[in-house]
Amino acid sequence: MAFKFDELKGKTCIITGGGGVIGKALASALASVKCKVIILDLFKEAADKVAGEISSEYKVKCEGIAANVLDRLSLVKAKEEINAKYGKIDFLINAAGGNHPTATTKKECIDPDDLDNLEDTFFGLNLDGFRHVFDLNFMGTLLPTLVFAQDMVKAKEGVIVNISSMNSFRPLTKIPAYSAAKASINNFTEWLAVHFAKVGIRVNGIAPGFFITKQNKFLLIDQKTGGFTERGNKVITNTPMGKFGDPEDLQGTALYLLSDLSKFITGVTIPVDGGFNAYSGV
Repeated sequence: MAFKFDELKGKTCIITGGGGVIGKALASALASVKCKVIILDLFKEAADKVAGEISSEYKVKCEGIAANVLDRLSLVKAKEEINAKYGKIDFLINAAGGNHPTATTKKECIDPDDLDNLEDTFFGLNLDGFRHVFDLNFMGTLLPTLVFAQDMVKAKEGVIVNISSMNSFRPLTKIPAYSAAKASINNFTEWLAVHFAKVGIRVNGIAPGFFITKQNKFLLIDQKTGGFTERGNKVITNTPMGKFGDPEDLQGTALYLLSDLSKFITGVTIPVDGGFNAYSGV
């Protein structure tokens, strides 16, 4: 049997956060099998740039649309525009998210020497920063689903893929908001899978391991030397394959989850992590 993903041809897929490196890689995969791809991003310029590159390379319909995943009305407006141009929405990939320095602790753990100055620990967290990162990742998955999945319910078919993170399985030091939000996405993925199962909608997730992005580069790459930070070296040491992932490493899993090859799979989150989650450290 030859697998060509023919059932994906002509389908309309929305990718939130599509202007980022992971969103672009996923858009490329979908365009390669002749999906119509809608790049949603907070910044129109970023969305248009990716859409233009995809359209040029794969000769398919790919459009960039500005939308805020934390603003329901913005998403409704985007949906109306998409429906008018492309008809119903078949697939949704929730790839919007990320971390920010304001939602991190400077210290990995509290030491006895820190008791007189807790500002660099959990107790010094910037709550506005924490709230923003948590909302961007969790609410930024919930709200697009709330808006765009309506087409799928009416059609009694569709697939949703949520982009989670390795942090959802193994919370990392320093980034409590991001880890908590991604763990919430895994739970939400399972909940949605059950909720939508009888109306023909499958919901799964992908948990990328460590990929260099704008949001995490400050934690993994030393800005002065260009080499790995101490944290970056820890990641490589604990990844059996011994390297960071490339965004293209996510493409096969995404196509698999969107296609009929996984038609009896719903409610799972698949790690794509070079073995990080499987490794105990010894």
